[in-house]
Amino acid sequence: MGAMRMLGWGVLLLSTACGASRTAVTKAEPGTGGSGRASDESAVASTTRRYVDEDLGFEIVRPTAEWQLDETNERTPEGLAIPVILRHRVTGAQVVLQVAPGVATPVQFAERLTQGLRQQPGFTTTDPQPIALSDNAVGFDFQVGEGVRGKVAVREGNSGRVLMMLATWPTEASADITESVDALMAGVRPLPEPSVAVRSTPRVSEKEPGDPR
Repeated sequence: MGAMRMLGWGVLLLSTACGASRTAVTKAEPGTGGSGRASDESAVASTTRRYVDEDLGFEIVRPTAEWQLDETNERTPEGLAIPVILRHRVTGAQVVLQVAPGVATPVQFAERLTQGLRQQPGFTTTDPQPIALSDNAVGFDFQVGEGVRGKVAVREGNSGRVLMMLATWPTEASADITESVDALMAGVRPLPEPSVAVRSTPRVSEKEPGDPR
C-alpha cells in the first residue's frame, strides 16, 4: 500500500513539474527569495537568491538570478508538501521540490519512483544510483517521449523528512542546462537540526565561574 502511494506521488510530482508553474507564478515573495524585480539589483543578488523555510527545515541557494522561485501551497492527495517550484528564465527548465515524511529511505523512494514512472506511456528512466549531494543521496535520469528530459534527486532532510527534487527541461535545451540544474539541486539543503544548537551552547560557560580552584 505504501509503495502504491509513493508511485502515485511520483507521477503527480512529474505532472506538477511539467505544468503546474502557471498556477504558481504570482506567489513569489521577493523578500524571501522570490525573483521580484531583482534584475537591476545585482549588488544584493547573493542575499535575495537565498530562500529559507524554517517550518519544513530546508534552504535553497539559487546559483544565478535566472532561476525564478515561486512559492506554492500545493499538496498531494496524501498531504505531502510541494512548497516551491523553480523555473529557469532562459530555457524553461523547472525544478519542483517535494518535502515528505521519512517513511522510507532516499534509495527506497527513488526505486519506487522509477517503477512508477516506467509504467507511464512514453517514459524511460535510468536506474537510481548514489549522487554527490550527500552521503545518502540518490538520483536518476528520465525522458518523456522525445520532447522532455529530466532528473530526480532524493536526499534526507531534517527532523525525519525527505527532500525530493524533480527537474524537467526541453530536449532541445543546450548541454549547459544540466550543469545549471545540478547547481540548483546542490543548493537545496536541509537546515541544521534545531536540537544541535540547543545542546551545544549552555553548559561550558556555567561551570567555570563556580570552580573554587
